[in-house]
Amino acid sequence: MRMRNNTKSWLPDSGEYRSWIADLKRRYRVTQIKAAMSVNTALLEYYWNLGKDISERYADAAAYGMGFFDHLSADMKSAMPGADGFSPRNLRYCQRFYELYKAEENLPQLVAELVRIPWGHHRFIIDKCSDCPAKALFYVRRTIQNEWSRDSLLNWISTDLYGREGHAQTNFAVALPSPDSDLAQQLTKDPYVFAVQGLTERYREAELKRALVENVEKLLVELGRGFAFVGREYVVATEETEQRIDLLFYLIPQHRYVVVEVKTGKFETSYLGQLAGYVALVNAKLNTSGDNPAIGLLVCKERDATLVRYVLDQVAMPIGVSNYELSQALPNELKSDLPSIEELEAELDGAESSEGGEAGEGSRERED
Repeated sequence: MRMRNNTKSWLPDSGEYRSWIADLKRRYRVTQIKAAMSVNTALLEYYWNLGKDISERYADAAAYGMGFFDHLSADMKSAMPGADGFSPRNLRYCQRFYELYKAEENLPQLVAELVRIPWGHHRFIIDKCSDCPAKALFYVRRTIQNEWSRDSLLNWISTDLYGREGHAQTNFAVALPSPDSDLAQQLTKDPYVFAVQGLTERYREAELKRALVENVEKLLVELGRGFAFVGREYVVATEETEQRIDLLFYLIPQHRYVVVEVKTGKFETSYLGQLAGYVALVNAKLNTSGDNPAIGLLVCKERDATLVRYVLDQVAMPIGVSNYELSQALPNELKSDLPSIEELEAELDGAESSEGGEAGEGSRERED
């Protein structure tokens, strides 16, 4: 019995052949990207160990200032001609990189986390969080979790996400079972920073809500990862009336609706009763068997924290209360900075066009 020949005929203009070439290019790019990521990991491990050497062997010399680092930089460049990343400033960053985290527990596991974000991110974090390792690690882990660009990272640091996250006044600990109560608390912020444009100083509540919806992508970024926008002035009907919810969201990771009421004035006790009613309606009318109980968030311009605490103690529905601030500081583009495929391809193309040269921006960043 003759075996069937499965080889393809070679036709350079055929669609099948062209498709194969495109697939070969794609696989090659994937291999290059994996190699680039491996290089980043190795580079950060090198910087960590270099910083450790400086800190443990030459701490006294380094304490005298840039004279030591100038000399070390010249010697390293002489020993390794053409290598990047050995400027005095960058060597100082290596020392600060190690010293920021050296007292943390389980250093090998920690280093495995640290090498997952680019060096440029670490330098921002070192500059802004050098006196607080817990704060620095918070931003490292949020960058890994959310794939923040450097612009996004800088925005979150400047708006003090570390100090705001999980800090709303809530009754979640008694109104929700554990661990739901902890997860719900973590999704809150105090204050919320709303990035809106075009509001006058004496804006009205309706204008603020409209501006938030018009900038809903930025609002979702501020609320946090996993929020989906359901609607504004969302109608929930009973047998006799229709209730309109200011802003309704669905928190996908927790499988629950989040009812948000925004008030431009100071907290009033009646607001909590209204919000509790909306949460009850959502549970009754919108929840399905796969949904967890809805929660409410009341966001006011200001509040009396003592009064809020007293009132929350008497509310059965899970509700949080926060303040808000207005800002126009959010960047226009909040994109991943674990670089996109297009960005890596552009950099790799640049590397291919200059024999023996290193990819441009990454090398310049390390040298600065």
